[in-house]
Amino acid sequence: MDRRPLVALLTAAVLTVPGLTALSSAARAADADLIRNGGFEAGLDNWTCTAATAVGSPVRSGSSALRATPAGSDNARCAQTVTVRPDSQYTLTAHVQGSYVYAGATGTGTTDVSTWTQSAPSWQPLTTTFRTGPATTRVTVYTHGWYGTGAYHADDISLMGPSADPGQPPAPPTGLATGTVTSSSVALTWSPVPGATGYAVYRDGTRLRTVTGTSTTVTGLTPQTSYAFQVAALNDAGESARSATVTATTPPGPGGGTGDLPPHALVGYLHASFANGSGYTRLADVPDSWDVIDLAFGEPTSVTSGDIRFNRCPATECPNVESDAEFKSAIRAKQAAGKKVLISIGGQNGQVRLTTTAARDTFVASVSKIIDEYGLDGLDIDFEGHSLSLDATDTDFKNPKTPVIVNLISALKTLKARYGDDFVLTMAPETFFVQLGYQYYGTGQWGGQDPRAGAYLPVIHAMRDDLTLLHVQDYNSGPVMGLDNQYHSMGGADFHIAMTDMLLTGFPVAGNANNVFPPLRPDQIAIGMPATTNAGNGHVPPSEVVKTLDCLTRKQNCGSYATHGTWPSLRGLMTWSINWDRFGGWEFQRTFDDYFG
Repeated sequence: MDRRPLVALLTAAVLTVPGLTALSSAARAADADLIRNGGFEAGLDNWTCTAATAVGSPVRSGSSALRATPAGSDNARCAQTVTVRPDSQYTLTAHVQGSYVYAGATGTGTTDVSTWTQSAPSWQPLTTTFRTGPATTRVTVYTHGWYGTGAYHADDISLMGPSADPGQPPAPPTGLATGTVTSSSVALTWSPVPGATGYAVYRDGTRLRTVTGTSTTVTGLTPQTSYAFQVAALNDAGESARSATVTATTPPGPGGGTGDLPPHALVGYLHASFANGSGYTRLADVPDSWDVIDLAFGEPTSVTSGDIRFNRCPATECPNVESDAEFKSAIRAKQAAGKKVLISIGGQNGQVRLTTTAARDTFVASVSKIIDEYGLDGLDIDFEGHSLSLDATDTDFKNPKTPVIVNLISALKTLKARYGDDFVLTMAPETFFVQLGYQYYGTGQWGGQDPRAGAYLPVIHAMRDDLTLLHVQDYNSGPVMGLDNQYHSMGGADFHIAMTDMLLTGFPVAGNANNVFPPLRPDQIAIGMPATTNAGNGHVPPSEVVKTLDCLTRKQNCGSYATHGTWPSLRGLMTWSINWDRFGGWEFQRTFDDYFG
């Protein structure tokens, strides 16, 4: 039966109903949900968040939701910027749980809006509407909590309204190439695509992640395995066709992350995010003598957020700073020459306290993002100040209970497992947190001691099988008792010999002979020294550096301190910093080169 006449009659009847003429089917079809990954099924993809993670419970729908934990100076904001039509009406809805949860929109071009609930013990919708301004094409929507009031959850966030014409998807990327290939990772680079806002990375046909730059390092691979990689370009209109395929075969794994360091290594910190009296040094200008380069520093958005950011030095502070592309190219060149480039977390101004599991998870996610973006070889932990301290009931370094200690250990183990055997993990504690543990540990048996005393010991002990290098800062230190039960002070070889002998011999913690910190391997130890008198208290001239090395590696020139062994395989030296050594005419580097060849 021919049904066309009936259809025509029905269409005519609909169009004669008053009020329906303006609501054409085309206009109704234009309304859409503009939020991407509003249910957090793809983790935090498309969102920019602080102190947040995707969790499997509680959820309103699907298998994932957002959990974010405000701190004293961080409201745990999670935001996404979307493309909208000018002069159009939109409705924002977010389903939330928790106390003091907010949802809103900024950049509307008219009146920015927000809505909130004081208490939502179960899933509750927050809804608000706004109209875009006559020239508005981008709007940012967000949720956040309130400072220090506890975690909140969000799920099924939507922004309903007319979709903007996104144009065309970008062209597929070209120039995809592999860089450094290890037993567990492959570095990839490609050419930028005009109009692309991001890139999707594929391994063996499976989408792994999205990145905003034109490089990434794919990790967690299996040794002696062949992999195929592609990338696609992204913008608001969608995803391009995939690039041509490149393949790489991972070599056998050396294990432990130390197999491809030279027998004796020179480690230095490079001022990458700031300038000081030493001046800015471009990464490409770092001499080949430096085997491990620690980029200083990644710092948290707040002390307890766990959200680590690496902000390169701005041109206003460092006029000769290289571009991001030049910086990443220099990293790849160093790696091609066999050097290791790490992100160092913390420093004097970057206190990190992982007080919650949410902060721990955020730490893992944010550090991974930095490592992946720059294609780095690993991580240096330089927690100082009040980052690590022990609860009063925490008395056994082998079985720590303090959350900031337990969560840091868990985070480091997760990162090691994620990146595999080639992941380089180093630590740079101060003597107060390590060797002082020979006398004092935490608040002590009767209380009253500084809870930071010896606080690094449980972290070092828990990670000793995964630790590439420990380079304690033998500077900016007060007198410390050595294994000879004598106090040793900075300023000469004696201090470095005594402090290093403790690490290589082991020592009873807080004088308890039944609770001994075991020795570390000599290939895990580098001695930390200031490069110049400007760099820190405790600088020693080259002759004292040579005495230190002679005593520990040959048992010569030992002076008054009697070591408990001879360690010719001692890994080497660390200094603060490469910049200060350049300022001092490369004296520290020359001393190392002259001694080890």
